[in-house]
Amino acid sequence: MDTLTVKRDRLLKVLHGLGKTAVAFSGGIDSTVVAKAAHLALGDNAVAVTADSPSVPRAEIADARRLAEQIGIRHIIVSTEEFADPDYVRNDGSRCYFCKTELYSRIETLLPGLDMAVICSGANLDDQGDYRPGLTAAAEHGVRHPLQEASFTKADVRALALAWDLPTWDKPASPCLSSRIAPGVEATVERTARVEAAEEYLHGLGLRECRVRLHEGELARVEVPASELVRFAAPDVRDGLVRRLKELGFRFVTLDLEGFRSGSLNTLVNLEIKRLYSPTSL
Repeated sequence: MDTLTVKRDRLLKVLHGLGKTAVAFSGGIDSTVVAKAAHLALGDNAVAVTADSPSVPRAEIADARRLAEQIGIRHIIVSTEEFADPDYVRNDGSRCYFCKTELYSRIETLLPGLDMAVICSGANLDDQGDYRPGLTAAAEHGVRHPLQEASFTKADVRALALAWDLPTWDKPASPCLSSRIAPGVEATVERTARVEAAEEYLHGLGLRECRVRLHEGELARVEVPASELVRFAAPDVRDGLVRRLKELGFRFVTLDLEGFRSGSLNTLVNLEIKRLYSPTSL
């Protein structure tokens, strides 16, 4: 029996052992694999719950609906109100903690009515090596991480998604829109809407992976794959990009010469904040 099959069976066993389970379902590759596994292991005793807020791109909500329907799992969309929390808006580097606290608190209120007992996330083993304050919130709410418990790396998740013919198997990561706002700059609904529109423009130019990072002074730092830097520095593409982003309200537009890289804003988070919101400190 190959390694992936062993891990798949272990994942199904973990979920079966949890009983009635609500999966925090973003529609990304990790939570999609957990939702699929939960449906296989538990049938009607599993439900997928998707958060809807101004920090979630509309395209991601639509994708989550389609994926849940394809999987066959019961699906609920719940509105979250993290922007009403001044600690979230402050965006000092711990924003994700307050976001996940809001999400898991909302799901907890649904559990009795849904006849569910446990909340599961899509966190995998690779997430343990990054700054993830949301994992601290998860620990505080007793959230289970089936992929970690079944020893899944990100590569394992993609391999199983492909084996299960899930369309997300090669989907790029798509963290919330507030993650594009630099620590120290307030996370607001207006700013997330601006970032979403700017990234939609880049997608329209043929990019799968890109980020528009918003820094102090309403500066847009555009990250595109390194292979695309020459194209985006060309006058016709550059001028169109600058024009569109200034129309959206950015005052300055820069092209990051390092190219696209996930989580680049984490380097700006204060070390004390990282220590305070590390799951290992619990």
